[in-house]
Amino acid sequence: MFESLPLAPLQPLSLPWLSRAGVEVAVLRLDLIDPLISGNKWFKLLEHVREARAAAAPGIISLGGAHSNHLHALAAAGLRFGFRTVGLLRGHPQDTPTVRDLHSFGMELHWLGYGGYRARHEPGFWVPWLARYPGWHCVPEGGGGAQGVKGCARIVEQARCQLSALGWPDYDGWWLAVGTGTTLAGLVAAETGAHWVQGALAVPGDHGVAEQVDSLLGAGRAGYVLHEASRGGFAKVDAALLAFIEASEAESGIPLEPLYTGKALLALYEQVEQGAFAPGTRLIFLHTGGLQGRRGLV
Repeated sequence: MFESLPLAPLQPLSLPWLSRAGVEVAVLRLDLIDPLISGNKWFKLLEHVREARAAAAPGIISLGGAHSNHLHALAAAGLRFGFRTVGLLRGHPQDTPTVRDLHSFGMELHWLGYGGYRARHEPGFWVPWLARYPGWHCVPEGGGGAQGVKGCARIVEQARCQLSALGWPDYDGWWLAVGTGTTLAGLVAAETGAHWVQGALAVPGDHGVAEQVDSLLGAGRAGYVLHEASRGGFAKVDAALLAFIEASEAESGIPLEPLYTGKALLALYEQVEQGAFAPGTRLIFLHTGGLQGRRGLV
C-alpha cells in the first residue's frame, strides 16, 4: 500500500574533497525507494493521498512543468494505486520524456500557458477546476502545504534508524537541495532543534522560499540556513556544474541531476572548501531523487 514507505538506503559518500577536510557525509538515497515514485515525492504525496482517500475523492489534481518530478510521481502513484489524476502544466504543449510518461500513466493534462500558471497562487484559482472536477483533492505545486511537510518529517527517522550501521553515534546536521521549501520544513519540524538543517537554494532568492518555510513552520522558527545555489535561476545549468556532476558521479558512483542534487552537492563542496565545517563534522546529504527529469536536460 502507498502508506508503507520503503526504507531509503543511507550510504557513505566518498569524495576526495571531503576526505581532505575531514568531513564525513552519508547520503540518504531517496532516489532508490521506487523506480517511479522516486525521491522526496513519495513523502510529499503521502498525506495528500491519505486525505483524498478519506474523503472518497474521485481523483487528485496538481500542477507542474514539462519536466516535473512531482507530476511524474503523482501520475505513477495514480496508475499503481488506482486513482485518477489531472495535471495543470506551465506553458504551452511540449513533447518531453516526462510528458510522454504522464500520458502513458493515464494523467489528464491541461496546459495553462505562462500567465495562467502564474495565477496559481491567486485566491480562487482552484474554483473553476473544482467546478470541472467536483470533489477532487487539490495538491499545491510540488506537493507543498502542511500535508507535504507532515509527510517529509518522516524522512528524518529513515536516516536515524540506520546510523548504527554506519558506526555513527550521531550526526551534526542535514544538507539538501531546496525548491519550494516543503522538504526542508519537514526536516526542521521533525528535528525540533536537535540538529541543524542547511538548504542549497535551487531557485533564486526572490522566489520567497524563506517566507514559505516560515509560513509552514511559524515565523522566526530557528534550525535552518539557506545558501544560494541556483546558478543564476531555476533550471539554469552551466558547464562548470555539469563538469562537477560528471566528476562526482565517477568518483562516488551516485547519480545526480543538475537542477537539484547536483547544485546541492556543488554548494556543499564550496562550503567545505571555504572551511565552513570543522574536521569531524558528520552530515546527512539528502538525495531528493528527480533523476527522471534529467532526460530532457542532459
